[in-house]
Amino acid sequence: MKTRNKIQTATAGLAVLLALTACGSTATGTEATEIPKTQNTRDISEGVQPDAAAVALLPESYKAKGELTVAMDLSSPPTTFLAEDNVTPIGVNPDIARLVAKKLGLKLKFENTAFDTIIPGIDGGRYDFTATTMSATPERLQVLDMIDYLKGGSAVAVAAGNPLNLTNDTLCGKNIAVTKGSTQQLKHLPNISKWTCEEKGKQAINAVTLPNVQEALTQLDSKRIDGVFYDAGALAWAEIQQPNHFTVLSPRMDTRTNTNVAIGLKKGSPLTPALQKAIQSVLETPEYKKSLDYWGLGESAITQAAIR
Repeated sequence: MKTRNKIQTATAGLAVLLALTACGSTATGTEATEIPKTQNTRDISEGVQPDAAAVALLPESYKAKGELTVAMDLSSPPTTFLAEDNVTPIGVNPDIARLVAKKLGLKLKFENTAFDTIIPGIDGGRYDFTATTMSATPERLQVLDMIDYLKGGSAVAVAAGNPLNLTNDTLCGKNIAVTKGSTQQLKHLPNISKWTCEEKGKQAINAVTLPNVQEALTQLDSKRIDGVFYDAGALAWAEIQQPNHFTVLSPRMDTRTNTNVAIGLKKGSPLTPALQKAIQSVLETPEYKKSLDYWGLGESAITQAAIR
């Protein structure tokens, strides 16, 4: 398994998403022994059997190779990050990727890479697919086949207690962090700034582009920015783990777009039909819901693995 730990923490006091205290059982919630979730390296796909219909759709080249390579930016708990061993990918997305590979009867190889390099890597043939909390956009759909597997959404985190009294409608002129290559950076924040601020003659939202959510939350905690616009589930996780550092604004930001999260693979890939069948099979397993519940994302479950 090849991973590179890109997780950065600027201060010892702000172990925002790494040194967490939340606990969970060592497997799927039935064991008595509780351990911190960041130490739980169990493989949720253990015992899951291949789906014959999905396997039948696999191109012969993949059957011969016996392995899939998945690209992830392992820096965003609770969806995609490294365990405290700095080796094992954990979170909802690694769980889903393992289940998908198991449904196809294949081994899985993880590649930890920056979010904005994933699509070029898929297009260049370095990775077979990605499961890294990526939503379908018109731009991405020009180069990717995308298959829904989660319900997503975006939110804004502010300093604890919201000392600036910010709301989703009062971000005009504020310094709001987004992560490089994210949908929030490329699509949502520019649109929100336009219809909330600029079209009303107000100052635009100032997008501060940062490499990952850890850096964004670190800067928020040190008052260098006014807010962080990111995936709602990851921000809720940060608020729970560091309640005296962050407050997540409610409700979630209305982006006026489809918020489903999708697995991505190269446009027109011969792997697409098999992967879609495998994802649909995963959505029907108890392990799918167990994973979402374990990571606090039970409301994100969907029932249809639609191809975008």
